Amino acid sequence: MSTYQRFYDVVRTIPRGRVTSYGVVARMAGLPGHARQVGYALAALPDEHEVPWHRVVNVRGEISPRSGGRAYEQIQRILLEDEGIVFTARGRVDLTVVGWP
Repeated sequence: MSTYQRFYDVVRTIPRGRVTSYGVVARMAGLPGHARQVGYALAALPDEHEVPWHRVVNVRGEISPRSGGRAYEQIQRILLEDEGIVFTARGRVDLTVVGWP
């Protein structure tokens, strides 16, 4: 199984209405310290996929900037809000409330 597939398998287990960080995904995939690689894997997802990539945020509970521009960040926020995730005025989610696992 490829490294990316290991990350995707972990992300698929994040429940609706919950989020986790890139570092947690890496650790759960058996690759602690590879948070950046999780970001690369999610950016490499093909258009047709069933991986809830939007449920992964940075360790501060923020949506990480994308090379594709702010539109992707806005899409991620909309998808999370549709699942009931609430953002603070600073654009963060409270990982102590909606963090997983």
